[in-house]
Amino acid sequence: MTGRLPHAARSDARDNRARILAAARAVFGEEGLGAPMREVARQADVGPATLYRHFPTKQNLIVEAFAEQRRACRAIVRDALADPDPWHGFRSLVERICELHARSRGFADAFMTAHPEAMDFAADRERILPAVADLARRAQDSGRLRSGFVVDDLVLMLMAHRGLQDVPDGARLQASRRFAAYVIEAFRAVPETRRR
Repeated sequence: MTGRLPHAARSDARDNRARILAAARAVFGEEGLGAPMREVARQADVGPATLYRHFPTKQNLIVEAFAEQRRACRAIVRDALADPDPWHGFRSLVERICELHARSRGFADAFMTAHPEAMDFAADRERILPAVADLARRAQDSGRLRSGFVVDDLVLMLMAHRGLQDVPDGARLQASRRFAAYVIEAFRAVPETRRR
C-alpha cells in the first residue's frame, strides 16, 4: 500500500501542473500578463500554495505557459529563412507571426514588451531580429521588398497588431489576416496591379 502513495502523489502533482499551465494560457491569453496569479489558481482549481510550489514566480509560469508559442515563433523564423524565395519567406513570416500573436494576448504581450515577467521573451526577440534582418536583406536584394524597409518597421507592425486584441475572439483571426495582407502590400517594393 505505501508503495502506491508516491506514485499517486506524483500523478496528482502532474495533474495540478497541467491544469495550472492550461489555466495560465487561458487567463494570460485573454487578460494579458497583468492578470493576477490568484486568477490562474482559481481557474486551475488549486490553492495559491500549490500554484507557487510549481511556479515560484510569475515569470516561471509565463515562460512555461508559452513555451509552445516560443518554439512556434522560432520555427516560423527558421522556415522563412529556409524558403528559397526570400520574398515568399518574408510574407509567410509576417502572416504566421500575426496569426500566432492574434491567438493569445499574453504571448503577444510577452513577446513585444519589456514586462519584467517576460525577460526570456526579450532574449528570444533579440536572437530573432538579426535573422529577420538577414531575411529582409535577401528579400530586398530580390527586388520584392521595399529598399527602405528596416526591422524596426516589423516591430512597429507588431505593436499596431496588438490593437486587434480588443476585437472579439470570433473575428480576431480574420482581422489579423486582413491586417497582415495590408502590411505585406505596404512592404512590397512594387505593388501588384490587378489584371482585368
